[in-house]
Amino acid sequence: MTDASTADAPITDADRILAGLDEQQRQAATTLGGPVAILAGAGTGKTRAITHRIAYAVATGEQAEHASLALTFTSRAAGEMRTRLARLGAGRVQARTFHAAALAQLSHFWPRITGSHMPKLLPQKAATVADAAAQLRLRLPTAQLRDAAGEIEWRKSQAMTMEDYGVLARVRPMPTGIAPEAMIDLHMAYERVKDERRQIDFEDVLLATAGMIEREPVVADEVRSRYRHFTVDEYQDVSPMQQRVLAAWLGERRDICVVGDPSQTIYSFAGADAASMNRFIHEHPDAEVVRLERSYRSTSAIVGCANRLMRGRDALTLTAASGEPGREPSLSVHANDSAEAAAVAAACRAQVDAGTDPGRIAVLTRFHAQSGLIEQALASVGLSSTVRGAARFFEIPVVKRAVLMLRSAPADHRPVFQSVTDIVMGLGYRAEAPATHGEERAQWDALHALVTLAEEAGGTDLPGFARELQRRAQTEHEPTVAAVTIATIHAAKGLEWQHVHVVGLAEGLLPVSHATTLAEIDEERRLLYVAITRAERTLSLTFAHSSGHAVRQPSRFLAELAPPQGARAGRSAGGRAGAGTGGGAAAR
Repeated sequence: MTDASTADAPITDADRILAGLDEQQRQAATTLGGPVAILAGAGTGKTRAITHRIAYAVATGEQAEHASLALTFTSRAAGEMRTRLARLGAGRVQARTFHAAALAQLSHFWPRITGSHMPKLLPQKAATVADAAAQLRLRLPTAQLRDAAGEIEWRKSQAMTMEDYGVLARVRPMPTGIAPEAMIDLHMAYERVKDERRQIDFEDVLLATAGMIEREPVVADEVRSRYRHFTVDEYQDVSPMQQRVLAAWLGERRDICVVGDPSQTIYSFAGADAASMNRFIHEHPDAEVVRLERSYRSTSAIVGCANRLMRGRDALTLTAASGEPGREPSLSVHANDSAEAAAVAAACRAQVDAGTDPGRIAVLTRFHAQSGLIEQALASVGLSSTVRGAARFFEIPVVKRAVLMLRSAPADHRPVFQSVTDIVMGLGYRAEAPATHGEERAQWDALHALVTLAEEAGGTDLPGFARELQRRAQTEHEPTVAAVTIATIHAAKGLEWQHVHVVGLAEGLLPVSHATTLAEIDEERRLLYVAITRAERTLSLTFAHSSGHAVRQPSRFLAELAPPQGARAGRSAGGRAGAGTGGGAAAR
């Protein structure tokens, strides 16, 4: 076992920081200053390249560590970036989400500029939208309230005034069952309710931060003297409102590096635009452009499948770093949704029986509603599953109780594993997994994940372990549960599994029925691209002829995925995927 002090010792020598990078990553890491655009394909070691770039810039004196800000979209990604930067000797670099960085600045400047306390932050919109709807005497079921909240978020992320939205709403598809005039009224009522309660939402945080920097020279000077070097991860997902904040932070300076992949733009409903990377390059004609196209995640067969889907488009062309061909993705066709779910479950069972950890298998869907049949089918073959996005690990009730008990438990001199095991046994945990499935098994899986973390904690004491759990909760660094993951493609972005099963490749599902314009169909194509590139070793694609109510046609995208002549995709009733061979981890 490697000594912890040696393993965690930061790397400070500039040349050593570049060690282990491939040629493309090294080019990204050594292209300093700005503007710089790094086009990074799926699995190409993007995070590795940009953290090494920041660390190399700090080590060579090109960047001041305390004046560098790295921006990303999830707390988990920001936490991972901070950890990597610390190991590379750049631990003082700030890595935050857009909202976290803006909120910190707004909290600091609001009292100084306004002379009052900052309004309270609204944790989520749906409840306030419901209150606004009630004021208007609109009776909206939960699904429509959620859609209406999404529409409000879209309008605000676009930095769109109510006047402009009022024009657009009359031609833009509205959430089901809500007339354009009612939707406009709901937007205004939502803002009114917020103001009456002295609350702001996350979009208001961005708007207010940009506004203060734009209007207050003192604020602008202080913010711009604090941060001088910017790195923006997942730039293709930046909304117009976030772009406005970024422009306010930058001012007239040019030390910015944007990183992204237009082919993975799948959040247009939140304001993202697939053209943003190309627009950045067009607006900065002197920008240095670096391309990362060597995939360390997927086999050649899977990479080839992804490339065929994007053929003829302005997209990166991936190559598999391992050179191993692997098995061609399989396509299986089934009579109905139940048969499809049963076949996928059987394939997952076979993969587990062959030695794969269930946590390294995923079933990806277009919609959350598709997960129910998959859950049932997996349970019928004795496999636990976890639905990503259903509830965050640290928000699961039994986990919250366990963490509370761990935090309040007195310190003792026993190994932390023994202390944690004793505590969770008080919540019903036993060493052997229950034979049943459903809620009882889900609770056992969650508690077992805590026990596994304690086993891995080594010499940490109980208070230290409790602090580590708190840190993980804050950074969304959730432990791996030994269960097959079921996730929508949107929820799967940024993740990877050895074996991936993509279900529901039918017209009306993928592409979704309401995707009618070329731009909307392109977004559906990018969704499938993201799904394909989650797979390391094997990929199976499935299609069901009937939903029980109507006959379906296969997705138009399937015809484009056929392998070149001489290589045949596997077709099986159960959609079984072969073993394949995965790429290395050198670029992660």
